[in-house]
Amino acid sequence: MPTAPRTTDELYQALRENDGRPYGRTRTVAAEELAESAEQFGDPRLLAVTLMGLQDAYAYGAEPRKSPVVFARLLALYDEQPDVFDDSLRHSLFWRFKWVGNALRAIPEIPLTALRQWLAEMRDRYEKAELGLQPYYGQAFQLAAHTGEGTDLAYELWASRTRTPLSDCEACEICERARHHLAAGDDERALAAWEPVLAGQESCQEEPARSVSYALLPLLRTGRADRARELHLTGYRACRRNPSMCGEVGRHLEFCALTGNEARGLELLAENRNLFEEADSPLDQYDFLTGVEVLLQRVEALGHGGLPAAGPSGRTWTATALRAEVRARADDLAARFDARNGTTAHTDRRRARLGRAPLLETLELTLRTRALDDVVPAAPAAVPAADLPESLPALIRRARELERQGHPDDAAHWTRLRALVAAPGYTHPDDPDVGPLARLRADLLSDQANQAAEDRYEAAAPLMEEAAALYDAAGEAGAAAVSRAGALVARAESAPEDATDATGTKVTALTAAHAAIVRLQEETSGLAPYQEARLLRLRVTALALRFQASREEEHAAPVLAEAELLHAFATRHDLAGQISGALMMRASTHALAGDLPGAVSELDALVDRLRVHGPAWHLPRAHGLRGRFQLGLPDARAARESLTEALRLAAEQPAHRSGTARLHAGLGQACLRLGESDEALRHMTRSAELDLRDGKRVEAFCTYTDVAHLSLDLGREEDCIALLDSLLAEPDVAAGEVDDRLVAQLRLARARAFRAADDLGAATAEFAALAAESAAWDDDPGSHAVIAAETAVLLAGSGEFTRAREAVDQALAAHARAPRHERISGALRELARLQAERLGPDGLADALDLLADAGRIADEARAAGHQAQARSLDTALAYEYGRVNTYAGEYEAAVTALEKALALLGEPGPDAETAAHWAECVRFAAAVEGLHQERRHDARARLTAAITLLTAAGHAEETGDLVRLEDRLSRHT
Repeated sequence: MPTAPRTTDELYQALRENDGRPYGRTRTVAAEELAESAEQFGDPRLLAVTLMGLQDAYAYGAEPRKSPVVFARLLALYDEQPDVFDDSLRHSLFWRFKWVGNALRAIPEIPLTALRQWLAEMRDRYEKAELGLQPYYGQAFQLAAHTGEGTDLAYELWASRTRTPLSDCEACEICERARHHLAAGDDERALAAWEPVLAGQESCQEEPARSVSYALLPLLRTGRADRARELHLTGYRACRRNPSMCGEVGRHLEFCALTGNEARGLELLAENRNLFEEADSPLDQYDFLTGVEVLLQRVEALGHGGLPAAGPSGRTWTATALRAEVRARADDLAARFDARNGTTAHTDRRRARLGRAPLLETLELTLRTRALDDVVPAAPAAVPAADLPESLPALIRRARELERQGHPDDAAHWTRLRALVAAPGYTHPDDPDVGPLARLRADLLSDQANQAAEDRYEAAAPLMEEAAALYDAAGEAGAAAVSRAGALVARAESAPEDATDATGTKVTALTAAHAAIVRLQEETSGLAPYQEARLLRLRVTALALRFQASREEEHAAPVLAEAELLHAFATRHDLAGQISGALMMRASTHALAGDLPGAVSELDALVDRLRVHGPAWHLPRAHGLRGRFQLGLPDARAARESLTEALRLAAEQPAHRSGTARLHAGLGQACLRLGESDEALRHMTRSAELDLRDGKRVEAFCTYTDVAHLSLDLGREEDCIALLDSLLAEPDVAAGEVDDRLVAQLRLARARAFRAADDLGAATAEFAALAAESAAWDDDPGSHAVIAAETAVLLAGSGEFTRAREAVDQALAAHARAPRHERISGALRELARLQAERLGPDGLADALDLLADAGRIADEARAAGHQAQARSLDTALAYEYGRVNTYAGEYEAAVTALEKALALLGEPGPDAETAAHWAECVRFAAAVEGLHQERRHDARARLTAAITLLTAAGHAEETGDLVRLEDRLSRHT
């Protein structure tokens, strides 16, 4: 607390504020300080209230050792001054006997005799207070279940009794009954008992999250995998990072381990690393650690014990090392509980959990489905070591032969050679066919440059130039020319984009590069056919990139001419790979020129040729290009067939050269257009994950943002949240090493998902944080305007109208620099509606001020020629004036505003959306007239005329609400 309360009123206010905080260390510390402050006022009732607040903090903050101490003070106060405790405080006091029982069971140092003495004390107190004993028998049953002795009798003594006002809530008792059936091995009976909680009909502070965590495995065992998946997503989110629910987190980790989701489990473990230190309950720690060990045991069994795992802070852990630590801790806790209880129950339960076999080989828990292999840093795909030549000269010769062919298997050979050359004591072969070490080093640089050129031309250029110098030193003039030509293209393509005329600069650079390559080819003697073909290919590439940059029709013909030269040369020298390259370049040029049917026809012929003459490794790219062009036609069904075949063929090639990420992305688009949303999500996420593994973070996160938006559109909020949580937990994201705007896009999508999932607290917190951060984005005020506007709406939805006004003022200031007419107008209208709806007449003045701001936005938009996507801003504003005045009881002003909206819309025509808006305005106006102003005749006349107009305009489906209102008004006449 900033300052200690000076009066009892200030203390009560501080108590109310602390009640609004989430349970955890901050709330607990404040509760401790408030309890200390209460002592000075000499007010026993106030002291009782603060002590109860402190016990709340200990009970729900996973600090069971302190809870009984506080309760002892409360009980002593009750014994000394019972009149201080009114009915409410007395009820709360006797309720807390159960909390103390729960706390004592959780601490193995408390002797069993002390637990039984406490139960006797509880029974005695309840009997003297003439309270029913069902809560006492509930505590007796929970102790029996804890020790593993006498559970059946204890269950019957509890479950057969009538509930009392001091019984645990229905949801908690359902959980205890279901767990009893579960312990008896009756999954079906347990799940039947749980259904009201799992269905959301019964809930409390800890439910349904606690029940969900126990129900996951029985659901799997009874064949309800989809339900288990759904409940895992919602249930985990309700308990993550919560020290008082670390046992529940442990069961979610176990669920991941037993469904083939070990990688997901490691993510969740990292997210809950705080629980190793913050959960002070030994019983909860025992439960959590056992779940962690189930996960780590599975990771080790799959051969990934060396993977990083998040454990207690202060050191880095592998899965193997953390498992040993966790096992030691959990074994110790089990032994301590069993020693206290005089049974083997806790050791037996651990053994049973650790001995479970996986229940499903795979269950897709999230959109981002990953195996442990996906967690391991990606390595270039390689042919089996057995297929690599054993001798060094043979390995070098084979690598060069494959490289000349353009065969993707050359990558494995170069990878092996790179390792050999870098090893200490490397001795280069004295073999004329192999050549000097400088030539081999040039080959390795060239391979590295070619890989870089697939994504980053600016990184490839210096590597190519260095390779050219080494080739010169080795007397390989032809290879040096090819490397220099590649560097020329790379330099031109990576021309600065911040130039005044970036396109013109690039076009000029590529034109010059083409001319330089032509000269280089003319001046270099002794070129081998494959080298000359490569120079021709680079000439085509330079011109193709120029056409792609300029999109000028005159630049198409030179590309086709150069492609024809390459094709003729490659045909003459039987260079199959270059023939294919020329034909693909020609097809791409036709596509870029707008002739998609011609491009597809070219690729049809190329696919047929490749099937007969090869090279087979070009087939995935040819099918992929055809699929992309078919998407543009648009022919989504044909595109799906082509891209599916491309992926099938790509699986036979090294992944890093097959472009499978792009193939999955295209297939996702095709499926989306065919209405196959789930399949689209699967391919889009696979595309993003492949890009992520290849180090293409920007592409991956952009695709994943699209996935998040699509999942939200499909109503899959929990999937969206789980996906974004996973991405935001990526090490480089968490460490702040990824572009903050890119991360902000992910966080913004997550905030919207929270809102869609009705988790308004999480949504508001995330939006408020983003609004604060985006305020500093001087180069992007438009994004800040949108974020601040959405934040304002959420704050208003929570009743925080002062903060909402501050946020929307920020949005207006940013909008002045980068207009976002519709988003800001929409936010202002929504704020006005909420203000009037929540506060009625008292909120009208502020609501009208907000609508006046929205009116200025509409004026600006009209002056700027802005076209709204749906209703005009003026129409939407008039409708909102109608709603705001209705909520405030200003019915005449409301009808006037709604009639203005109708006039702006005009009578319904062929457009269905406009007709729907018009019908809603009529309905609203008639409802105000007929129900609030009691002008039923006018309202019915308005409705009858509207129904006639809508029917005549072909919008009979929009008349349903109008007909129902007309009937309602007729019954009231």
